[in-house]
Amino acid sequence: MTTRPDLSSLIKSYDVRGIVGEDLTLDVARAIGGAFADTIVLPEGESTVAIGHDMRDSGPGLADAVTEGLTRRGVDVVRIGLCSTDGLYHASGELDVPGVMITASHNPAAYNGMKLCRSRARAVGENSGLADVRERAADYLVEEPAAAERAGEVTERDMVGEYGAFLRSLVPLEGIRPLKVVVDAANAMAGYTVPAVLGTEAGLPALPLEIIPLYFELDGTFPNHEANPLETENLRDLQAAVKENGADIGLAFDGDADRCFVVDERGEVVTPSTITCLVGLRETVRELAEGNQPTVIHNLISSRAVREQLAEAGATPVRARVGHSFIKAEMARLNAVFGGEHSAHFYFRDFFYADSGMLAAMHVLAALGTQDRALSEMLESYHPYTASGEINSKVDSVPDALARVRAAFVTAEVEADEFDGLTVEHWPAPGEGERWWFNVRPSNTEPLLRLNAEADGVELMERVRDRVLAVIREG
Repeated sequence: MTTRPDLSSLIKSYDVRGIVGEDLTLDVARAIGGAFADTIVLPEGESTVAIGHDMRDSGPGLADAVTEGLTRRGVDVVRIGLCSTDGLYHASGELDVPGVMITASHNPAAYNGMKLCRSRARAVGENSGLADVRERAADYLVEEPAAAERAGEVTERDMVGEYGAFLRSLVPLEGIRPLKVVVDAANAMAGYTVPAVLGTEAGLPALPLEIIPLYFELDGTFPNHEANPLETENLRDLQAAVKENGADIGLAFDGDADRCFVVDERGEVVTPSTITCLVGLRETVRELAEGNQPTVIHNLISSRAVREQLAEAGATPVRARVGHSFIKAEMARLNAVFGGEHSAHFYFRDFFYADSGMLAAMHVLAALGTQDRALSEMLESYHPYTASGEINSKVDSVPDALARVRAAFVTAEVEADEFDGLTVEHWPAPGEGERWWFNVRPSNTEPLLRLNAEADGVELMERVRDRVLAVIREG
């Protein structure tokens, strides 16, 4: 008898991700397809699934295997081919069907994976069905169930033009001033979607944008740099190109183009919290103009400026745990108009409550192009505080390290909660004392604590950061 495999290192909290041919084989992909059909698709009364893949060489073969697993269980499949993850979400939303995106996002070339969603791009995560998929797939690798009486049918549909037209309908760019835009696609999916959405390759009218492309050639081996703009070294080429070309803005996308990072005209990286402020305020103004009370979601490690400025503008800011499945669930539960994460995932009610790096980029272009200031000047008021960025510390015992931090910092003078890790906040009124906060939260998969700190001033932030790190690393 075949030993039942443990798929917990492959099928994680939010998605599927592993080394192709080792963790993620064609047999495993086929089993995941069948498990998705039997635990989510068919029980929820669905009969069709959309499947897309990114530019990695293993993508088409894995898509074929998932298709086989689904059709063997009687589920029809719409193959949309090469797409970004938000392109798959668009297909799921427009066709009103569940979806499977074959991608490993920003991971190195040896990896691939999957992101699963319910119809209209609703999240599938650890607590919303992914654990069931994992267990059933493990069962099917031991003994595959009998095929359904009717095999599912497969059709193909190119939706990139529809995707581009849909995004343009949400953020019109036709009337903005001319902008020079450098885009670093990292040989990944933005090299396919940017020409289709911001250019004319999908048959859409020309926009007043001069796109200067970096690494638009699709190549899943990432010959120039990894498709992970969260790492600063992967932004250096973009920063240099913005300055060399006298560009108004630079945009960097990750592997599956669902995240977007922004560089200003000086070559300085704009924090995702600043983009959350900008887009959240744009959506707040629009909602208020339509007579609605806007709710905006932000994860708990976003800058304090996000909630302050949104509340001042008339929105209701709501804090969420870190992780896209939590943000998407809160977006849908509260009918929030927008949501932002410090990891540069940006979510939109009008985009099926899903995240779209392209749509976030279009909001920034629209804001920049409807006024005459440089991007750095336009954004200056959105980042009044100093943040540490996320700092990882390996520890012998996560509970012991958290207990040390709790003992050292949780006093009567601060506010503290354990909503997601431990957040400690000392933020009196202006002029009434030092203002700082930090969050320490465990990794889901490693013996790590992740620290994010912010303060009203560089020196204070560094002092708080170093004090917390010293306590974390005592053990």
